[in-house]
Amino acid sequence: MSAGRTINTGSQHWGTPHKYVKAVREMFQGMIDLDPCSNQYSIVNAKVEFALPQHDGLKEEWNYRRIYVNPPYGIDKQRGTTIKNWLAKCAHAHSTYGSEVLALVPIAANTSHWKQYVFTKARGICFLYDTRLRFLENGLDTGKGAPMACAMVYWGQDFERFDEIFTTFGAVVDIGNLQGKNIGKEREVFKMEFEEI
Repeated sequence: MSAGRTINTGSQHWGTPHKYVKAVREMFQGMIDLDPCSNQYSIVNAKVEFALPQHDGLKEEWNYRRIYVNPPYGIDKQRGTTIKNWLAKCAHAHSTYGSEVLALVPIAANTSHWKQYVFTKARGICFLYDTRLRFLENGLDTGKGAPMACAMVYWGQDFERFDEIFTTFGAVVDIGNLQGKNIGKEREVFKMEFEEI
């Protein structure tokens, strides 16, 4: 993750904890094809990594089979983006390219972006047991915990594998029955908002 997160410190290089990178790799059978939110300290080691300032992950194509996203949680004022844009891109990659996408995001079940891109587009959610998830800061385990609850969201077809791997880390919920609900106007909104990215 490269920009937009200002929780705990001014650092812009917040990384996924080792145990979750390992679980993501296991989910994707050892290979992560794209990390669109990388940085110089990342331990994800995807085949393709987009990192600011050279490559803005929201402006690049996500036509990759296995994608892992640890997006900025705050507002990027310079680029005019929020986590909503990242969730829209996750849903778009899955629906357009058939990508398998995992995203480590804050739980915000009452927001429009969760309703539009998670509940009606994703297949599963793992509500993580970590009460204060400890992100790596500039590649180091500083021991500081995030002040919000987090989840691993899955857009893909293999819910059984997602459940098997992530049930160790939290409460896994199959939301496949919600896909396609509230379509019509929401699809138009999804298309319009994605085109703005």
